[in-house]
Amino acid sequence: MSLFRVERTVRRSPEEVWQRLTDWPAHGRRVPLTRTRVLTPGPYGVGTRFVARTGVGRLSFDDPMEVVRWDPPTAARPGVCRLEKSGRVVRGWAVIEVTATEGGGCRVLWTEELSVRGVPTAFDPVLARAGRAVFGRAVEGLLRGP
Repeated sequence: MSLFRVERTVRRSPEEVWQRLTDWPAHGRRVPLTRTRVLTPGPYGVGTRFVARTGVGRLSFDDPMEVVRWDPPTAARPGVCRLEKSGRVVRGWAVIEVTATEGGGCRVLWTEELSVRGVPTAFDPVLARAGRAVFGRAVEGLLRGP
């Protein structure tokens, strides 16, 4: 399993950041060659399931995920969302944390552990660097977007 973290601090409210980071279809617009489709009716929360389809044509795979923890941020506590990945190609989990900071902004911590079928564990450091780069750009795009 490959573990990586992405951390960002932004001058937006925790509530706005939470909405941006848990807009599952928007993830597909920020991750290259990926489309995201929500499988369950809204509103989002525990039990929400969605699939990120990545690739081109026959060189594509599905990354199905389910929200297993959903605690939006409040004035008293940080927001935490945990996703479980259950695909045939990609397995693992991700945790998104949104914490208010002094001065009106917030800190985002995205932690993910994943394994890719057919990729030997010797490549975990490479997978972690790639994950950090791809998801770092995706998080920045989600936070910056309209």
